[in-house]
Amino acid sequence: MQNKKQTVFIIAGEVSGDVLGGRIMSNMPDTNFIGIGGENMTAAGLHSLFPMSDLAVMGIVEVLAHARTLTRRIKQTADAIIENKPDVVVSIDAPGFIKSVIKQIRKSPAGQKLIADGMKFHHVVAPQVWAWRPGRAKKYAKTFDKLYAFFEFEVPYFTKHGLETVAVGHPIAGALIGANKRAKKTTEKIITLVPGSRMSEVKKLLPLMHDVADRLARDGYVGYKFVIPTVETTAEYIRNETADWRVRPTLVPASERYDIYSKTYIAIAASGTVSAELAMLHVPTIVVYKMNAITTWIGRMLIQTQWVSLVNILLRRTVYPEFLGPAATTDNIIDAVQQLTIPSKRERMIADLKSADKLWCPADCDAAMLIADGIKKSA
Repeated sequence: MQNKKQTVFIIAGEVSGDVLGGRIMSNMPDTNFIGIGGENMTAAGLHSLFPMSDLAVMGIVEVLAHARTLTRRIKQTADAIIENKPDVVVSIDAPGFIKSVIKQIRKSPAGQKLIADGMKFHHVVAPQVWAWRPGRAKKYAKTFDKLYAFFEFEVPYFTKHGLETVAVGHPIAGALIGANKRAKKTTEKIITLVPGSRMSEVKKLLPLMHDVADRLARDGYVGYKFVIPTVETTAEYIRNETADWRVRPTLVPASERYDIYSKTYIAIAASGTVSAELAMLHVPTIVVYKMNAITTWIGRMLIQTQWVSLVNILLRRTVYPEFLGPAATTDNIIDAVQQLTIPSKRERMIADLKSADKLWCPADCDAAMLIADGIKKSA
């Protein structure tokens, strides 16, 4: 390793990536960091080039609607990388954005010189090529120098194309598995509503969750408490939208979400990282998702797996009920809530969730530390 401080340009596109990015940075105290992140990476010392929320867009139609902003941010990021000459560019998820950035860098004579001089591109989170668009593995091998995957079974999909790939375990598994056993118990019947971390998700799912909460209150579910964890990019919107709910939910910051999850009776959550977090905490959960009709249709044509929730995919059976697109209705969710109030069905789901513990993370894995070590070795 060189004597001078290593310089790393680090990019996170959403909340889960920001959390992992902050942990990676904490494992690299003698490193100069530049890049894009949220509150966790800022707390670790990053001055974000621009708000991370500009990248928190998902879905074909949704991306098109923000095309002008994304195009500007791609150029701004590529220019910043060329100007700062990092040893390594580390991207955490946000693959479409970072691939466009790398493409611009490779077009530039100054960028070509940086690459020739040894600048590397590392990417965290392997695309789910085993679920859809397997051809992405070959494209990743042409784009990145190193890939950090979460699961061992993902590694061969990329190494066969010559991409150095390391399985580091799921980054939140070590801290979450078994944490519910240590949590302070409560007699409250908490229903946690998680409408997502992106504004586009929240705008589609929050009205649905409002209807569910209202129906449960009208149907006699007395004494249930509704809680919504919020992230910085959507907190104000959720606060304003829930102000006139018949049953006012308690809003808590994202930093307190694990404490809330560990006390949750039933969660109704957007598909994504949160469903994995809830599974690791053994929380009975109903997974929902709504997208633009065109995006939903295209997704159905391309996805090659029966499920979207990672715990269902890992166990190859339906543990968490999933209501996606047109199936995400108040009636379907209410029916699933009623099922999860039946003790035998709750216990069966919790037992299934416990059986997945060993699949999330090899013994005592620390993904952030392993990724940090991989970055250090590349200099």
